[in-house]
Amino acid sequence: MQTVRDVMTTNVEYCTPLDNVYEVAVKMRDLDVGAIPIVENGRLIGLITDRDLVVRGIAEKRSGSNQVTNVMSENLVTVSPDTSVQEAVQLMAKHQIRRLPVVENGKLIGMVSLGDLATNQYSDQNAGHALSEISEQHHTY
Repeated sequence: MQTVRDVMTTNVEYCTPLDNVYEVAVKMRDLDVGAIPIVENGRLIGLITDRDLVVRGIAEKRSGSNQVTNVMSENLVTVSPDTSVQEAVQLMAKHQIRRLPVVENGKLIGMVSLGDLATNQYSDQNAGHALSEISEQHHTY
């Protein structure tokens, strides 16, 4: 059985509560990613997506110097590295999300994304259907 550990990205860039949303946006641009985890003392405390920047940042007229804690999503769906790939896909489909932080003992150790699952030739038909549904839906992160 393939687990999240087999497909996750481990060199995850992150920001801290001391950073502001401008710094998050620059990091997203420079890394060409759509989400940045927020980590404090090694522990995952939130996640900011490109959509969060638009909806909670710009649309609410908050400046680029706004704290990340005012914009980040806090109630995150996470997985452990030993979660099966199938279960990760099911969680993504259920919550309509494209990324799952991988957490072990409260610490962020990786991220698994829709792209990670698609490029790892996960061939289960139900999973493939779930993945295509997620890509067609609006998503949180």
